[in-house]
Amino acid sequence: MRKIYLILIGAFCIGVLTAQQTEQNIEQIIADVFEEYTAESEDDIDYETFFQELLYLSENPVDLNRADRETLIKLMFLNDVQIENMLFYIYRFGPLNSIYELQLIDGLDMTDIRRMLPFVVVKGALVEDQRIYKHDLIKYGKSEFIARMDVQPEIKKGYQLVEHEVGESKTYAGSSVYNSVKYKYHFKDRIHAGFSLEKDAGEELFGKNAKFYDFSSAHIQLNNFRKFKTIVIGDYKASFGQGLVLNSAFGMGKSSLVLNVNQRASGLKKYSSTDEYNFFRGMGATIKYHNFESSAFYSDKYIDADTAGGYITSIYKSGLHRTVSEILKRKSVHQQVFGFNATFTHSFMQMGLTVAHTSLNYDIQADPVGYNLFYFRGNKQTTAGLNYRLRWQKLYFAGETAVNQNLYAATVNSLTFSPHSLLNMVLLYRYYSPGYDTFYANSFAENSRVNNESGLYMGVEVRPYRKWKLSAYFDSYLFPWLKYTVDAPSQGEDCFLQIDYNYNRNTNMFLRLKSEQKDVNMSSESDVVSHILKQQKYAARYQINYKIEGFTFRNQIETLFTKSNGNAFTHGVSMFQDMSYSFTDIALQVDVRYQFFDAVDYDNRFYSYEKDVLYAFSIPMYYGVGSRYYLNLKYEFNKNIALWFKLAQTRYADDRETIGSGNDEIQGNKKTDVRFLLKWNF
Repeated sequence: MRKIYLILIGAFCIGVLTAQQTEQNIEQIIADVFEEYTAESEDDIDYETFFQELLYLSENPVDLNRADRETLIKLMFLNDVQIENMLFYIYRFGPLNSIYELQLIDGLDMTDIRRMLPFVVVKGALVEDQRIYKHDLIKYGKSEFIARMDVQPEIKKGYQLVEHEVGESKTYAGSSVYNSVKYKYHFKDRIHAGFSLEKDAGEELFGKNAKFYDFSSAHIQLNNFRKFKTIVIGDYKASFGQGLVLNSAFGMGKSSLVLNVNQRASGLKKYSSTDEYNFFRGMGATIKYHNFESSAFYSDKYIDADTAGGYITSIYKSGLHRTVSEILKRKSVHQQVFGFNATFTHSFMQMGLTVAHTSLNYDIQADPVGYNLFYFRGNKQTTAGLNYRLRWQKLYFAGETAVNQNLYAATVNSLTFSPHSLLNMVLLYRYYSPGYDTFYANSFAENSRVNNESGLYMGVEVRPYRKWKLSAYFDSYLFPWLKYTVDAPSQGEDCFLQIDYNYNRNTNMFLRLKSEQKDVNMSSESDVVSHILKQQKYAARYQINYKIEGFTFRNQIETLFTKSNGNAFTHGVSMFQDMSYSFTDIALQVDVRYQFFDAVDYDNRFYSYEKDVLYAFSIPMYYGVGSRYYLNLKYEFNKNIALWFKLAQTRYADDRETIGSGNDEIQGNKKTDVRFLLKWNF
C-alpha cells in the first residue's frame, strides 16, 4: 500500500515533466549532459559518437524492467550508485509498474528523472520474438542520410597563391570547403550498418593526391545472433574494464558530474564517427554463455605517421592531409592489433581479463629528450589488464590493474560510498608508471596520456535541501618524471565546487568555482636552465536558464584569474546571452547568442559551449578582446526531412591585424563560420 500511495503522490510531478518533455528539445538535453562532462577539459572529445548513442536511445528507449547494468551505463548522466540502486530496487521489489515509480529509488531526484524520461520506458515482462524476417528488415528498418557542408568566407594563408620557381601554387592542396556524407541503417537493436565519408577543409577531392573522399568508413554490427552477443565487421570501437588496456570509446574524467569517474566499458561496438585515428578496422565477436562472456577482435589498418628517417618519429592523429608534408604522412604505417577479453559476472561482482597486442611495420624511435625517456620504442607492444567490480551493501568498488611487456604497471581503483540517499562520495586512486605507455589506453587522468602519474581524487555530492545540490571534488596528483614543457618531476592539485538550484521546472541556475595549482617551467632570457614555479588559476562561473512564454534564455558570466611565471595575477572575463524559440505555427527553431570576452593574457583563455548543427559540438576558445555571435536555425520540412543552418562570427577589438598563424592565418580582425546540414530519414 505504501508503494502505491507514494507512486500516486509522484504521478502528478512526473506527469507534468512528461508533458513538458514533448516540447523540450532532446538534442539540448544531450548537449547539456555533454557540456557537463567537458566543462573542465580542454581535450577534443568525440561528441558525435556521444550524441548518436543517446539520440538512438531516445528513438529506442531502454525498458527498465529488462535492463541490466551494461544497458543502463549507456545513460551516461547516471552515476554508478544510481545504476546499482535501480537494479537493486527491481531485484527486491519486482518489475516497475509505472515510470512514476522512479521517485521511490534512492539517489534519483526530479532533475535525474527529467533527464531519463526521453530514454527509458516501462514495459511488461513479455519476451519479444528474436527471429528476423526479410520483410521486417524493409518494413521496420530505419535509415538516415546526412550531408554536411562548412565554409569560411575569409581566405586563410594556405589557400592563397604563392610564387615558386615553376610558377604559382597554393600550400593547401584542396578547397576550403568541409564536406561529409553519412548513411545509417538499423533494425531495432539487432542490426546496424552504415558508412561515412569526409573531406576536411584544405583536402583534395578527386584530385592528384586524392581519388575520392580523404576519409571513408563503413560498419556492420549484429546483436544477439544465435550464440553471439555481438558481431562487428568493418570499423569498430573496443572498450573493456577501466580503459588501461583498451578504451577507444568516450572516456570519463574530471567533470561537474563528480561521481562519474569509472569508465563505461561497452565491449565491441560499431564506429560511425569521423575521427580518423581512434578506431579499429577489421572484425570482432562476443559470445555470452550464462555468466561468462568472451570477446576476440582483430584490426588491420594503415595509420598516419612521420617515417622520413626510415622509422616512426611521431604518430599523426589529426587526420588532416592538406599540405605536402601532411600528405606524405597519410597511411604510411601498417598497424595490426588483436586481442581478447574474458569476463565473469555475478550479481554482486565482476572480473575480467583483457589482452591486446599491437604490431607495426616500422619501429617507433622518437628523438631522445628528457621527458620522453620512458615512451614506447619498438614495433611490437603487448598489454594485459585485470579489471574487477564488487558491490557490498552501500559500498561499490571498481578498478583495473595492467602491465605491459616490460612489466611497467598501471592501476586505477575507486570506492563509492552512499551512506544516505542524499549523500554520495567517491574516492579514486591511480598510479601510472612512467614506463606504462600504450596505444589505446584511456582512463581517468590529469594528463592526456595514461602514464607518468599518480593521484588521489575525492568527490562528493550532497542534496541538503529540496531543489539544491552541492557537488565538489579535490584531486591531488604527482608526475614522478619529466613532462613535456616541465623539466622536473612536478605536482598539482584541483579543487572544484558547484552549487545547483532548481527554482521550478522553468528556472534553474548554478554557481561553479574552481582552483588549480600545478608546477610549470619558468624561464627568462638570462636563465640557462628553466626552473619550476607554481601556476595558479582561479575561476568562477554563474549560469541561469529560464523559460518565458515559449522563449528559452541562458545567461552566463565567467571570470578567471591566473598567476604564472612569477608575475602578478592577470584577469579575464566572459559574458553571453542565449535565446531560443520554437515556433508553433511553423516547424522552425531559432537559437541566437551574443558573447563578449576580455582575456588579454593567453593563460586566461575561455572555452564556452555553443549550439551547432546536428552531430556537431562547438567549444570555441576565446583569447584577446572581442565579441562573438551566432545564429542557429533548424527547419523541418516534414517528419522525415530537416535542415540546419549556422552562421557564427568572432570579431576582435584589440587592434590585431591577423587571426591565427602559419597557413591558417587570416588577414583582418574577424573570422566567420557557416554550416549547413541536411537530414533525411526514411
